[in-house]
Amino acid sequence: MVATDFDNPVRREQTCSVKFDARKAVFGREDVMPLWVADMDFAAPAAVTRALEARARHPVYGYTLFPDSLYQSMIDWFADRHGWAIEREWILMAPGVVPSLHAACLAFAGAGEGVIIQPPVYPPFFSSVRQTGRTVIENPLRATEGHYHMDLAHLEMCAAREDARVLVLCSPHNPVGRVWREQELQQVLDIARRHRLVVLSDEIHCDLVYPDKPRHHVLARLAGPDDALITAVAPSKTFNMPGLGLSALVVPDPARRQALKAVFDSMHMSQCNPFSITGFEAGYRHGAPWLEELLSYLQANRDFVAERLRSRLPEIVMTEPEGCYLLWLDCRALALPDAELKRFFIEEAGIGMNPGITFGDAGRGFMRMNIGCPRAVLAEALERMERALGARFR
Repeated sequence: MVATDFDNPVRREQTCSVKFDARKAVFGREDVMPLWVADMDFAAPAAVTRALEARARHPVYGYTLFPDSLYQSMIDWFADRHGWAIEREWILMAPGVVPSLHAACLAFAGAGEGVIIQPPVYPPFFSSVRQTGRTVIENPLRATEGHYHMDLAHLEMCAAREDARVLVLCSPHNPVGRVWREQELQQVLDIARRHRLVVLSDEIHCDLVYPDKPRHHVLARLAGPDDALITAVAPSKTFNMPGLGLSALVVPDPARRQALKAVFDSMHMSQCNPFSITGFEAGYRHGAPWLEELLSYLQANRDFVAERLRSRLPEIVMTEPEGCYLLWLDCRALALPDAELKRFFIEEAGIGMNPGITFGDAGRGFMRMNIGCPRAVLAEALERMERALGARFR
C-alpha cells in the first residue's frame, strides 16, 4: 500500500470551499492563509473517492434509503476501534451534528429551560440553545498549568438549578483539545443521574486522538442502561468529508430516540443524499489505514508548531492538544483587545484563524489554529507570525 502524501498540496480555491472561497467575506481579503474552519486540506481516503465515483456512474440520484450495510459499517467501526457495542435499533441517522444539537434542545428542554455547556466551546453549542429559545447555562472549563479540566463542583451547581434539563458535552473538546479521562466522565454521569439531566455527548472528533496521548473513552461505554444519554458521531472529521453532511445519533432509549426523530420529521429532515450515504459507509469500512497515517502526520504538525512557538514566538503559548487537529493559542501576552487581535493576524500577519472570543468569554485573548494542512503551509504561517510580531512588538 502506497503511503498517503500529506505534504502534497491540494488546490481548493474555486471549489466553493468555505475555508478558501469565503475568505473575502470572513476576513475582508482573499490573500490570508486560511487556518480556520475545521476541515482539513488533505484528500479524503482514496477508498471514499472510489466509492463516490462508482455511485456517480449510476446516472439516477433519487431519494435514497439507508441500507443495512451502512449501519453495520458504523457498528463494526466502533466495536473495533472503541470497544463499544452498538445495537442496530439504537442508531438514528441525522443531517449533521449541529442540527442534532438543535434537535436535542427542542426535544428535551422546554422554552426558556436550561442547557449546560462548557466554554470555551464550539460556537454552535451557544447558538443551538439560544436559537431554539432555551437558556444557556455556562459551566466554564478551568485551565491549570496549561491544561484544561472540568469544574465538576460548579457543574453540580449548574445541574441543581430548577430549570436545568440538558448537558451538552464536547468529547474530545473543541477548541482546547482535551481528551476526558474515565474518572472525569464517570463523575459527569453521576451528576447527570442525580439531577436527571439528559446528556448529549458530541464525539465527532473521537477518532482524532494523538497516538502519544491517552485514549478516548466513549461516554456510552461507561453509562448504565438507565442513563439518559445520546451520543453524536460522524465520519466527517475522521475522514475529512464534512461537506457530505451525514451523522448518527446513538440513543438506546426508544422514547428519547422517538423524541429526536419527531423533531427531524417536523422539519422534513429525514432524507439524505446518496453520496452522503456512500461516503459514510466507505469511510468506516475502508478508511482505517489512511487514518493511522493521518494521525502520525498531525502529531508531527503539532510538534512542529509547538517547537517553533517555544523557540521563536514565546509570546504565543499553545495548549498542547490530546485530540483534534485544532490548536488553542494563548495570545494574551500581546495585550490586544479581541477585535485588534483578530485584525493583527489578518492585516499584519496575513493569517485567517478563528478568534477565541467566538468560543465564549473564556476565549478572550485566544485564537484557534487549524493544523490539518501540509507542513509547508504551517511553516509559512509561522514565518508570517514572526515577522508581524517583530514589526509590531519587538
